[in-house]
Amino acid sequence: MLIRVRKTSALSEHQVTPERVYLQRRRIIQGLGLGAAALSLPAGASVFGNLLGKEKAPPVPNQMTLSYDRPEAYQPAFNPTAEQVATSYNNFYEFGTDKSDPVRHAQGLKVRPWTIKIDGEVEKPQTIDVWAWMEQQRLEERIYRHRCVEAWSMVIPWLGVPLAGIIKAANPTSKAKYVAFETLYDPEQMRGQASRYVGGGIQYPYVEGLRMDEAMHPLSLMVVGMYGKTLPNQNGAPVRLVVPWKYGFKGIKSIVRISLTERQPPCTWNQLAPYEYGFYANVNPGVDHPRWSQASERAIGEGGLFGSERKPTLMFNGYEEEVAALYAGMDLRKFY
Repeated sequence: MLIRVRKTSALSEHQVTPERVYLQRRRIIQGLGLGAAALSLPAGASVFGNLLGKEKAPPVPNQMTLSYDRPEAYQPAFNPTAEQVATSYNNFYEFGTDKSDPVRHAQGLKVRPWTIKIDGEVEKPQTIDVWAWMEQQRLEERIYRHRCVEAWSMVIPWLGVPLAGIIKAANPTSKAKYVAFETLYDPEQMRGQASRYVGGGIQYPYVEGLRMDEAMHPLSLMVVGMYGKTLPNQNGAPVRLVVPWKYGFKGIKSIVRISLTERQPPCTWNQLAPYEYGFYANVNPGVDHPRWSQASERAIGEGGLFGSERKPTLMFNGYEEEVAALYAGMDLRKFY
């Protein structure tokens, strides 16, 4: 007899943030001039009650429906956030620091053609035509928790392939200890790269990195779609990284280069503020951000504008059973 044991990372459908709520929350915040200050509200605060979602979300252009498998292991029993929410409440500083900036300013990004260069400590360096490559892949839908370092969360059905397959195809050398990623640099298309004021003072291009064992873990996903369709520009089209046990800023968007390296690569937020954003960036309710607690989170779209209730943050974002062994013996306060 086959006995299925539900993993602790499993979600239920009712936990998914409604799409229209996700899209409108930032718009309301911006109009009222609250911005990031809203994050300092006490648990349970609900300033705007149920004002969210009353405006019709803007359409998402240039999307195609994708074919994909639905592996049972990645179809947990929790509801995804509404699509309109997840596609209009975004961090993508290349288009501005406000959550509504990406959906308003990213639509002109040209995602065809698009290539990714794979180089570094590999025996088979290569350049991938993303759209041709996508047609050859057997995509999977994986419903993952998404936890932002800003203490909000969503549940998103991503479409993609394991990152491990891409790395293996390049034949890593014995010196490959880390995997570095780089976002497109094009100030003419990405207004945040053209202005330090608009782009939050970040040094571009945006870069990120993982340890090799993290990159090879089955949960690490190269994503080309969400909600059954290709990625919207504001969510990192045409291809982005998703590592669900880490804070969202590790999920680098609009990737153009993957390099295998012997030494730990630089990461944008770690370089900008190392005392706030560590290289590992594992979701850990016991290690607070210097300016706010990480012990709980607000699920976007649940219970009004800011959420009438907060919920406890889970270690490794609920994926402890799957990934804790990667960090056995490490001081997770030191290596945050």
